[in-house]
This record gives sequence, C-alpha cells and structure tokens, in this order.
Amino acid sequence: MSTAGSPSSSIAVPATASSTRAPDPGDPGQPHGRHLWVLSLLALGVVYGDIGTSPLYAINECFGVHGVPAQRVANVFGVLSLITWSLILAISVKYLGFVLRADNRGEGGILALGALVAAGCAPKLRRVLTVIGLIGGAFLFSDGIITPAISILSALEGIVISHPDLGFLVVPATVVILVVLFAFQRHGTAAVGAVFGPVTMVYFLTIAALGTLSLLQSPGILAAIDPRHAIAFFADNGLAGYAVVGSVFLVATGGEALYADLGHFGRRPIRLAWFVVVLPALLLNYYGQGALLLRDPSVS
Repeated sequence: MSTAGSPSSSIAVPATASSTRAPDPGDPGQPHGRHLWVLSLLALGVVYGDIGTSPLYAINECFGVHGVPAQRVANVFGVLSLITWSLILAISVKYLGFVLRADNRGEGGILALGALVAAGCAPKLRRVLTVIGLIGGAFLFSDGIITPAISILSALEGIVISHPDLGFLVVPATVVILVVLFAFQRHGTAAVGAVFGPVTMVYFLTIAALGTLSLLQSPGILAAIDPRHAIAFFADNGLAGYAVVGSVFLVATGGEALYADLGHFGRRPIRLAWFVVVLPALLLNYYGQGALLLRDPSVS
C-alpha cells in the first residue's frame, strides 16, 4: 500500500509516516516534539480505530445471552477487572512492551516476523516457519474482513434504539460505508491517518466523557481495578466464567494493528497515542458502562 500523503491534506505529514522503515530508538532522527505528536495523531486513526470500537459491543457480549447475569454486582466487578487487566497485560505489556521490539528492520506484521524468525534456520525448519507465517497471515486477513463489518454494524445498530423504524437501513448503510472506506484506503496510510486521526481523537474524547459522566454517579465501580475481583469471578461462575473470557477478549481485538503498522509510524508515536489517549479513554468508558450496570442491570 502506498503511504504517500495527499498534497492538499490539512495536516502536515512527517517523513516518518510515509517511510518504509520505522526509526531505531537510538537513532537521533527518532520523532520528537511536534513531529512526534502529529505522528501520534495519525496513528490514532490508523492503528487504534479497531480497538476503539470495542466498547460498542464488548460489555454487551459479556452480559448478553451467552454471558453471565449483570444482576449480580460481583459479576460486574469481575468482568470489569478482567477487561482492565486484559488491556494492561495484552496491549500495554505484551504488544507495547515486548512485541514492538521484535521488528524486522523497522517493519512489523506476521510476515515480517516470520521472515525474522526464519533467518538463519535450516531449510526444512524455514519451510515450516513459512507455512506458519502464511497461516498467521490468513488469520489476519480474515480478521480484516470480519472486524470492520462487525464494528460498523454495531455502531449503526444504535440508530434502532432511538428510531426503530430505521432498522431496515442498517445493513445497506453498513455496506455503503465499508465500500467507501476500503476505496479510500488506496490513498495510503498517511492520507487515511490525516483524515481519520482527528475524527478518532474526537471519538475517544467523546467516549471518555460519556464514561466519566456515568462513573461520577457510581464511583465505587473503580474498585474493579483490583485483580482479586477477576479471580473471584472465575471461582463464583465456574465454566460459565471461563466462557465469558472469549467475550472479554473482544476488548483487545485490533491490538495486532500496533505491530502490523510499526513500519508506518514507529514505536514512540504508537506508544504515546496508547498511553495518553486510547487506554485512558477505553478504561473510562468501560468503567462508565459498569457503573451504569450497577444502577440498572436491565440495560445489558
């Protein structure tokens, strides 16, 4: 994919955004100052759009038909604790702390990782690793097909809540939006980031504000940060509790984009965007939803 920015873009795109190689952390050319913040804004629109839509459906799946009842306060605390530590351990520690270091000459993604691992191996082992890499790539393609459809459907289904008579428009509108989005992607990563970065920033600020308003009404939900609630959740719910983990993992979907887009933005902008904007906004929204469930379990 070409990553050349549009000359008419209102956001100046630093050279790093269109580079095929992320700068080395020890390189004096590592982005800093204004360039670092601009790259972080671009990364918001390209890297974090997927994981940012998880609050639209993750909580509902945990307490939905296949989940556990939200009428039990302990379940709400347990699920929120699982969500919190999934984001911290899977994204903050695993991806941002370790996986981003496993770059192949600045590039990320399953194929770049496969090539890095296979280097210097015996021919037979190299073939095995190549097959594993291709299987991983196939999984990534399937995720790229399914996730956008689910995210946009989840967003548009909100229309039905206020206007039930418009339900027939949800699927056609989803198809139109998907076609427009995929058609726009041909303009490259920098152009996509320049358009969707500011939009995504507004989105994260909005979900953070909505979560905060709900959280202020039931601040006791903040106790869910204690991991003992997650442990107690498994002890109380048995196999049903372990089944909910599949729904909890929805909060981390899109985390693979951090590594896949490493070559476009570099480590520092991706990390900065996560810790300054994305993680706080996600946690505020999830805890706001948990606070709402404490006040009215029927909304699950």
